[in-house]
Amino acid sequence: MSTAILTGPPAPGSSLDGDLRSLGFDVRAAAAPDETGALLAAVPAGERGGGVGPRVGGHVHALRLALTDPRFPAAAAPGALTVQNGARPALARALTAAAAPGTDDLTGTLADALDADGVAVHRPQLGTLVATVPADAEARHRARAAVDAVDDEAVRLRSAVKAHDGFFTTFFISPYSRYIARWCARRGLTPNQVTTASLLTALIAAGCAATGERGGYIAAGVLLLVSFVLDCTDGQLARYALKYSTMGAWLDATFDRAKEYAFYAGLALGAARNGDDVWALALGAMILMTCRHVVDFSFNEANHDATANTSPTAALSDRLDSLGWTVWARRMIILPIGERWAMIAVLTAVTTPRIVFWALIIGCAFGACYTTAGRVLRSLTRKAKRTDRAAQALADLADSGPLAALVNRVLGRTGILMLPPLVLALIATGAMLSAALSRPFGSEQTVVAAVFYAVFAGAAVARPLKGALDWLLPPLFRAAEYGTILILAARSEVNGALPAAYGLVAAVAYHHYDTVYRIRGGTGAPPTWLVRTIGGHEGRTLLVTVLAALLASRGNDFTLALTALAVTIALVVLVESIRFWVSSGAPAVHDEGETA
Repeated sequence: MSTAILTGPPAPGSSLDGDLRSLGFDVRAAAAPDETGALLAAVPAGERGGGVGPRVGGHVHALRLALTDPRFPAAAAPGALTVQNGARPALARALTAAAAPGTDDLTGTLADALDADGVAVHRPQLGTLVATVPADAEARHRARAAVDAVDDEAVRLRSAVKAHDGFFTTFFISPYSRYIARWCARRGLTPNQVTTASLLTALIAAGCAATGERGGYIAAGVLLLVSFVLDCTDGQLARYALKYSTMGAWLDATFDRAKEYAFYAGLALGAARNGDDVWALALGAMILMTCRHVVDFSFNEANHDATANTSPTAALSDRLDSLGWTVWARRMIILPIGERWAMIAVLTAVTTPRIVFWALIIGCAFGACYTTAGRVLRSLTRKAKRTDRAAQALADLADSGPLAALVNRVLGRTGILMLPPLVLALIATGAMLSAALSRPFGSEQTVVAAVFYAVFAGAAVARPLKGALDWLLPPLFRAAEYGTILILAARSEVNGALPAAYGLVAAVAYHHYDTVYRIRGGTGAPPTWLVRTIGGHEGRTLLVTVLAALLASRGNDFTLALTALAVTIALVVLVESIRFWVSSGAPAVHDEGETA
């Protein structure tokens, strides 16, 4: 329960008391502004509390936006202010200084005082919604006319949809999914419940695909689209009802990938029932998708707070955006999640898993090349000084483990460390993948290449990653680690090695996605002990090559080793991730996500 304190008697005929109660507030009224402090102090610890001027008028949704959004420690609109528990001490200090007789706009004064005290006060953009404090009867009449002129429910439905989304989602899903979101809100369903329903639907779709029968493939395609509709609905429900949560952030951040990769596995199992082994293609599609996302994440973090963030390429992009139709064309050609899932669903229903994976790999490879080339050009042509925060984010995304730390201590400032980080990373990745491809499975030379990779990869992150193209290091390391696992499993020709490798890459990819969303939430990377426990990218790469060398002639032992490694990593990262996301210290956010 949240508490709203009316800072004085409401105006005659005002619906303010009922509006606040409809938003879930326990409403208490102060006889005078100087009693507000005492009433706020009586609000139970841990609850949201705020003050609302007695003359406030406007749309109910304007009050909802200002007073109920859980993502911000404090929020304000004309005549209204609310704070969460962490900002209560600052509010008490502000009340002591501001709640003096004669204060005309108590809530506005308090909001300014909180800003000055270092508490960021969120002031939502209301657009056409009305929130005002009329001074007299004529102003109240004008406010009522303004309220009647705008349908706040229509505004609420529009604002439930992301402002920037893909073509398929915008024109084929959102026109009706927003109404599903409203239906869910009116029946008390939460975004987390809808997210879970989306996951379960996708898992059932994967099970249908695993049957290997045409009827199963058709059902899988239909259910995958239903899952995507629910996936859009959960975010729209969160925005419609302002039901953001720490658990919701974790679920939304991870379930998209879980659904997609589970469906890939279902397709691979279905193909195997018909004698077609496409596990290598399934793993290749997963690796390509993950590396593509890491490019997006790394580039965005590298330029999150860069200064002088301009370039001729960016200017050209802005000019193309102004043409209108090019916006949709550019969003579609990168095969974002809506277009991608639609393509997978249709091809699953009418073709074979092998065709689905080849279409996916070709389409995503083109999209990855297009976006990466544009970002490289922007990075080379812009004159931007990257911050320590950006360099630390890139180092965290690199996921370097204890071997990299040992390399830095042993080598010190030697000649190898003087090479640019990107050059070191390119040498390391190229040598590792070349050895895995060219040398026989289980070759000791592949192990030597993995040691070489660990040394050069460790040297690459020895200095702050502030170079123009240093954001390419995390995706290069992902390509080296995942690619090595794929190549060794494929070349082992051991029964079950590729499915085991698929599980291993999925477990490690979860850790990497989890790292991204923690950084985005402002809480930093996973703890150092976790990264060390699972070895870092260079340690895992070396371990897999050693296992291949030791178990090359021992039948299915390599498959068993990959499976054991996958299970171990999955358990460690999942337990720690769940602990973090359900803890009170995790941020109450809802990820808007990338269109990709």
